[in-house]
Amino acid sequence: MLRVVLTQILFFLLPFLGYALWLWFTRKGQTADNWRNGPIFWLVFSGLLISVLGFILMASFDRMPQGKEYRPAEYRNGVFVPGRYE
Repeated sequence: MLRVVLTQILFFLLPFLGYALWLWFTRKGQTADNWRNGPIFWLVFSGLLISVLGFILMASFDRMPQGKEYRPAEYRNGVFVPGRYE
């Protein structure tokens, strides 16, 4: 679950990272005004769009076998039995 949350946070932050790199490489990020007057709405919108698309792709390519149920790891008669699909 943590992997999914961290991946979605990364997907959301990608447009902000791209904008920061663009400001840095073009040397327009010398003042804070470029961030205050920047395209915040479009950065948030594109971050949400990328997150939703990433979530859909992650759900589509899930590695869980079809028609099987996951059994979590357990101790049975003092022996550790790892998680498995049945």
